[in-house]
Amino acid sequence: MPAINKLLIANRGEIALRIMRTAREMGIQTVAIYSEADRNALHVRYADEAICVGPAPSSESYLRADVIIDVCKRLNVDAIHPGYGFLSENANFARLVREAGLIFVGPSPESIEVMGNKLAAKAAVANYAIPMVPGTPSAITDRSEAKIISAKIGYPILIKASAGGGGKGMRVVESEDDFDEQMDRAVSEAVSAFGDGSVFIEKYVTSPRHIEIQVLGDQHGNIIHLFERECSVQRRHQKVVEEAPSAILTPEIREKMGRAAVDVARACGYYGAGTVEFIVNENLDFYFLEMNTRLQVEHPVTEQITGVDLVKQMIYIAEGKPLAIRQEDLQIKGHAVEVRVYAEDPANNFLPDVGTLDTYIRPQGNGVRVDDGFEQGMDIPIYYDPMIAKLITYGDSREEAIQKMIRAIDEYQISGVQTTLPFCRFVMEHDAFRSGRFDTGFVSNYFTPDKLIPATDTTETELAAVLAAWMLETTKPKQNGVSALVNNQNSRWKANRLK
Repeated sequence: MPAINKLLIANRGEIALRIMRTAREMGIQTVAIYSEADRNALHVRYADEAICVGPAPSSESYLRADVIIDVCKRLNVDAIHPGYGFLSENANFARLVREAGLIFVGPSPESIEVMGNKLAAKAAVANYAIPMVPGTPSAITDRSEAKIISAKIGYPILIKASAGGGGKGMRVVESEDDFDEQMDRAVSEAVSAFGDGSVFIEKYVTSPRHIEIQVLGDQHGNIIHLFERECSVQRRHQKVVEEAPSAILTPEIREKMGRAAVDVARACGYYGAGTVEFIVNENLDFYFLEMNTRLQVEHPVTEQITGVDLVKQMIYIAEGKPLAIRQEDLQIKGHAVEVRVYAEDPANNFLPDVGTLDTYIRPQGNGVRVDDGFEQGMDIPIYYDPMIAKLITYGDSREEAIQKMIRAIDEYQISGVQTTLPFCRFVMEHDAFRSGRFDTGFVSNYFTPDKLIPATDTTETELAAVLAAWMLETTKPKQNGVSALVNNQNSRWKANRLK
């Protein structure tokens, strides 16, 4: 397979920039696509070439496979990297890319197809000794039979969309009395979100941890894992805080989960970067959930603890090169934590917030990484996911990484929109998180809006004091104590805003 000389990134924002940076390091030219809403976006300015693919709605721009492939032909592009979201797990898109004579920087359409359906994925790994959550082997067609199965499994049970993800089409059923109502809701959500109303039943694991394993496979049958990521702090079944490694896995369990993840990838002939997701109970028993056939949002924490550039490896694999990394070459070094900075209001049920980034100043310093696609003065579009950035910290230990995260959050200055930064600081300081004794119920168990200290009249008074002190300083520049007063008042005001 020929080398990639020109790469189109079929995505936007921080992930498009992240891919472009690695491509530039490899001497590969990059092409950005953008919607009319993203005309002035950073990824558009960073790329060697950029072209508009349609109006703001993603259905008319970033999801237009035909337009994207046509752009590739016009600009003599060799390959497409889909990033995550949009068309990244669309088997038909991967197939169209291949049929157009282009390289898809990701797995085969066949692997995407198998792992894109939870029931098909379970069937694919059936020949391997991979722990599975008890449940139905196929979609539910007879409700009476489903109720009998549920009774045998034991309530609570979970109704899940076969084609689902992101918590959509997923309902917990506490008893048979609730079955029909929750079934109707799950099917309705599945149809609305995925156009596929098929659902199945699993035993609901109480107090679960969400732990996933990063894998890499080449086109020669070599597959390795790059250890785990802990992703249990979630809101609306979607991740907000991730870390690597997990605080609870023993070396023995880590090895078993790694082998299981490699077997899952092998079961579908996987190549490229992928993630095998597991649910882990309070006894550290783990069960296979699904496989994400793409680069994950939280991939930076894996890169931090392994020193492996996952995007670079994806490009090498797409070019047909064998993996140069062996399993025995890998080891965990240090600890990394990532928080997702969303334009959401955690004091108002994490509802998205739109507006202009009046202030946007990134944290800096040793062990701090910011993956973003915004700068001061830019608007947060209403058309796309509200994530502003990923903030990653790295330290020799978990405690050090957490302390760096707290410092970085305090340094991150954003105004004009509400963000999840105050919530992320709350997580970092909470005893449950710091001790490692938490699960996917962290938000419901520990968080309420009153845990965040909002701006108050007292805060406004303190701000007025800062301004008064500043005025005094400008009129009497030689009074050294005033500068200290300004800094102290400003620190107190900012700390109250972020607690």
